[in-house]
Amino acid sequence: MTTRKNATKPSDTPEPHRCGWVSTPALAHYHDTEWGIPSHDDRHLFEMLVLEGAQAGLSWATILNKRQGYKTLFHDFDIDRVAAFTEADAAKLLLDTRIIRNRAKIASAVANARAVQRIQAEHGSLAEFVWSFVDGTTIDTPRASYSQAPASTEISDALSRALKKFGCRFVGSTTCYAFMQATGMVNDHEAACFCRTTCNTAGATHSSANKPSN
Repeated sequence: MTTRKNATKPSDTPEPHRCGWVSTPALAHYHDTEWGIPSHDDRHLFEMLVLEGAQAGLSWATILNKRQGYKTLFHDFDIDRVAAFTEADAAKLLLDTRIIRNRAKIASAVANARAVQRIQAEHGSLAEFVWSFVDGTTIDTPRASYSQAPASTEISDALSRALKKFGCRFVGSTTCYAFMQATGMVNDHEAACFCRTTCNTAGATHSSANKPSN
């Protein structure tokens, strides 16, 4: 029987470098496929606004585990349908274990949908509104470690105040900064993270596509 020495097993293949907060396969998938990629889709932006608010006091891993429940119960984050939820609808959600059963957080999701409608009516889209705080371009922040990233910035402070004026809830500055990270308004991937370039490329492509032609 011949023994193959020095054979490379699949498990021997080195993992690419990811940001330090990635600790589970679910977090790795979210990090690799979504976190930090510039988003200009109102439905997705509303989803992240709801989920980041729901995270308050909890881990992001907990929210990811509940994400499909939110998608189902909030009609794939259809802004108009969520805005039309009644108190009876909210009461039913409070009994459903597929989401975080917190009365204030559920009420805030409905309030935020109505606030987004007002933002859309005044600014054309939620995307136009939130991206105006970074002049439509991703803020690139290469750091050696994610631990060096701030909890909030002057920009997230301003975004928080503006969202609150429209009636949004659970949108403190820390939540807004996490929202900015998640939706690519800021690229907080570590300098050595393999996703950093992808996010910057996606942001540059979108900016170029939206420049007015001469």
